[in-house]
Amino acid sequence: MKKETRKNTNAGDKKDPGDQDSKSRMAKRKASPEKKTPEKRRRVTEQAAPSTSTDTHQAKGMKRKAQQDGAGTTSPPKKIKLAEPTSGDKEQASSSVDAGKDCSPNTKGCTKNGRRKSEGDSKESPKKKKKDKTKNLVQNTAADQQREFQGRYVQEHHLGKGGCGVVFAGYRITDHFPVAIKHIPKDKIPIQVTDKNGKQVSMEVAIMLKLAAEADGSVGTSAPVSLLDWFDFGTELILVQERPVPAVDLYDYIKENGGCLPEEKAKVILKQLVDAAKDLEEKHIFHRDIKSENILIETSSDVPRVRIIDFGLSCFATERSRFRFFYGTAIHTPPECYRRKKYRPGPTTVWQMGVVLYEALHVGDFNTETFLQKELEFNKHLSSHCRNFLDACLTNVPKKRPTLGDLQLHPWLR
Repeated sequence: MKKETRKNTNAGDKKDPGDQDSKSRMAKRKASPEKKTPEKRRRVTEQAAPSTSTDTHQAKGMKRKAQQDGAGTTSPPKKIKLAEPTSGDKEQASSSVDAGKDCSPNTKGCTKNGRRKSEGDSKESPKKKKKDKTKNLVQNTAADQQREFQGRYVQEHHLGKGGCGVVFAGYRITDHFPVAIKHIPKDKIPIQVTDKNGKQVSMEVAIMLKLAAEADGSVGTSAPVSLLDWFDFGTELILVQERPVPAVDLYDYIKENGGCLPEEKAKVILKQLVDAAKDLEEKHIFHRDIKSENILIETSSDVPRVRIIDFGLSCFATERSRFRFFYGTAIHTPPECYRRKKYRPGPTTVWQMGVVLYEALHVGDFNTETFLQKELEFNKHLSSHCRNFLDACLTNVPKKRPTLGDLQLHPWLR
């Protein structure tokens, strides 16, 4: 969702001419569905070639939009394939569904040998009748799904737009329970997986169904927001999720607290975030895009509570999984991707913990390219334990980064 940037007041920014074009981060995000849709900071499914050119830098507050849209750029960046799906990660191999496109020839009334049939011989082939019957069944099913959705939920105002879909506020009719309603066009589904019946299913749906099945309590007790319902409208999927109220994403939460957080408040958030990431790891789920915009902060009590949203780029993974295509936010790409090497779920998630912490403690966005050029300055007033935690997460060599389990035991979080 497009946000204006927080201006980085650190000296390091003066060395990065790309950041001089950043807009003010302090403008409030628009929520009206009639107004121009906010954009998220860019997410990519095939990492663009790393470049030192200043025109490739992303503005601080631009909430990232998936590169599949092709919107928001004046010229598409040159892409490189970092790698193919490996280690049994078959869910990456499919990026879209052919939604019943009919490629049959339109030649009317032709026989097998090419002679034109007589005017009265218009009998359809059994194969075409079967195809038409299947098509009608799909259309009827989609209509039934729409009626079912309308009978259960009311959709209200627009909340935001991401790379893969648009989200609206709403409520459940029976008890007015607040929900978030996510619309995902079929051609914007980045990753799919085959279910036990051999049907292609959105990876996001599969992930959230797994989380719901393994939840040890009622809705709202886990860090990831709960999936309540999902519907297939034929051309788009509808995901109905719980909507914590009151809550704000971490990006806005930081802005509302003056542009950066006190170390103690950041510690409360990071401790919960590390625990949530570790829990996902144990469930063999790799979120791939943990960032301040995908973290909700419930504000109903004095202690902020962390919730994780947007599993649109997530996938199933194990400790041995390796990936070569980078799915995530371009300016947060881990260093190993710049060296054309495979990246792993654990070290990548730890890197993202460091990125989130950096943005919580500093007035300005984290940018991997700027970091690698040693042009990002660090807050000199951080405690030694906090600085050690941050340095460990942002270690360039993935094998030298701590594990999520190590982070849970770090002195700064104890």
